[in-house]
Amino acid sequence: MEKSLFDKYGGFSTVSKIVLTLYDRLLEDDDVGPFFDDVDLSRLIDHQTKFVSSLMGGPASFSDDHIERAHRGMQIEDHQFDRLKEIVAEVLTDFDVEGPDIATIVGAFEARRNILIEKPDVN
Repeated sequence: MEKSLFDKYGGFSTVSKIVLTLYDRLLEDDDVGPFFDDVDLSRLIDHQTKFVSSLMGGPASFSDDHIERAHRGMQIEDHQFDRLKEIVAEVLTDFDVEGPDIATIVGAFEARRNILIEKPDVN
C-alpha cells in the first residue's frame, strides 16, 4: 500500500512547518499579502494546516462549499492565485518535497481555481 503524501512527508508536524513558512512568505508578497491584513492568522494557519493536510491525503477534509464560502467576496484575481501557487511550490521545494509531489499538491490548488476567483458580474 502506497503512503499518502501526508504520511510520506511526516504528517501534521511537517505540514504545520510548511504552512508557517508559507504564511511568512505570503505576508511579504505584494500581490497576496494584503489579503491577510485583517485576518486572525493563528486561526487561518490552523485551518490552512488542515487544508494542506487534506490535499496531501491526510486525515482532515474540506468541502469545496466550505472553501468557496471562506473566500466569497475577496475579489481574488487570476494573477494573485497564480502567485499563490508559485509561493506554495517554492515553499514545498524548500522542504525537499519531490517535484511530482509538488505538482500533485499545486494541482489540487489549481483544481479549486474556479471556486476562488471572483467572477465578473455579467448583469
